Amino acid sequence: MATTAERYLQAARRESTTRRYQQALAHYEAGWGGFLPASSESIVRYLAEHGETLSISTLRGHLAALARWHLSHGFVDPTKAPQVRDVLRGIQALHPRPVRQAEPLQLRELEQCVAALQLEEASPNLTLRLRACRDRALLLLGFWRAFRSDDLCRLRIETNQLVVGEGLTLFLSSSKSDREHQGRTVSVPALKRLCPVQAYEEWLSLSQLQAGPVFCSIDRWGHLAPTALHPYSVSRVLRRALTRSGIAGERYSGHSLRRGFATWATRNQWSPKALMEYVGWRDVHTALRYVDAGESFGDWRRDNATESK
Repeated sequence: MATTAERYLQAARRESTTRRYQQALAHYEAGWGGFLPASSESIVRYLAEHGETLSISTLRGHLAALARWHLSHGFVDPTKAPQVRDVLRGIQALHPRPVRQAEPLQLRELEQCVAALQLEEASPNLTLRLRACRDRALLLLGFWRAFRSDDLCRLRIETNQLVVGEGLTLFLSSSKSDREHQGRTVSVPALKRLCPVQAYEEWLSLSQLQAGPVFCSIDRWGHLAPTALHPYSVSRVLRRALTRSGIAGERYSGHSLRRGFATWATRNQWSPKALMEYVGWRDVHTALRYVDAGESFGDWRRDNATESK
């Protein structure tokens, strides 16, 4: 019974969140030398000693991990003490930092990635063809549906419906904003170019996959793993494709697909409401963090190429 209960408890927690919390606790205990259960005074000292080196978002994440540990072990949450919140606000006031975001993937860059991958798909090496075909489907689905890395890695073949030449229906069993784990079904249209539906169909045809995760790892002999790609692998896939198409990929991550689509949609006159419904955002402030509209100043913008001396 205990094993079954623990399995359900683990399912209720996102793997990425659990991993971040474990890292935060290790940083507090092993890295800093703190003890659990902790007092509010020790947490204040911990925050003060890392106020200049860690970002506010990182410190907040560490506080969330400490709060979860105390509550789950039956202790009073020391992070709720007024002095903890006050020192956090003080750190934010004295050490403001710009929010670091992934570079949005532009459409022209996506085209270059796809072109490079299609060249690899013509290789006589089966492993290279499999990886290139998988990566092309992953990037196109990730961009045109503005998926998170987690979303892409949770897709399963048996819950999707493909209508060749028309569209694709995908079921997301859970997502970051789906706290109740109800899941949602999304549609992917067939496009005239850079088509995610065609890429998905060609990946299934080449891999001969009929069930399980849509995107799995491939070893050097061309063997497909039964488990899904790790979400961290999405960033590596994108950076590798960018590098092979002649673009420096260090500034990009898996979130670049999501930000890239939001930027493209905004420039193509999508309304905020339509964009939020399509992507699945509930909060407009969250949506605006992803949008890089590239405001135009028209004739007022200085042309360095012609005006520089």
